Amino acid sequence: MLVLISGHCKAQTISKDDKLHFGAGALISATTYTIVYSTTKNKKKAFWYSLGASTFVGLAKEVYDSSKANNKFDGGEWGATTLGGLTASISINIFTGKNRNRKKTKMVLID
Repeated sequence: MLVLISGHCKAQTISKDDKLHFGAGALISATTYTIVYSTTKNKKKAFWYSLGASTFVGLAKEVYDSSKANNKFDGGEWGATTLGGLTASISINIFTGKNRNRKKTKMVLID
């Protein structure tokens, strides 16, 4: 029964262009997060600025593309760029600033 049903199912594919948009969003977000966090040491501000930057750049790219002949606004590509930014922002946010929670050990040297 399962074999008969599986013949009618189609897997959703992700285009190469969507993968590029995801990667670009992650790169923009990671760069923005690094710059904002190193300047302000504020994780919340770095998260929102980096997510906003990738979202804005993705939107600007799609608006620019839609102004060309035979092109239209592609919400899927904008979503892929934003999702890439969200993935990078969350990942970096999780691992940033953890050093203060670790116990500091004092090393004693004996002559």
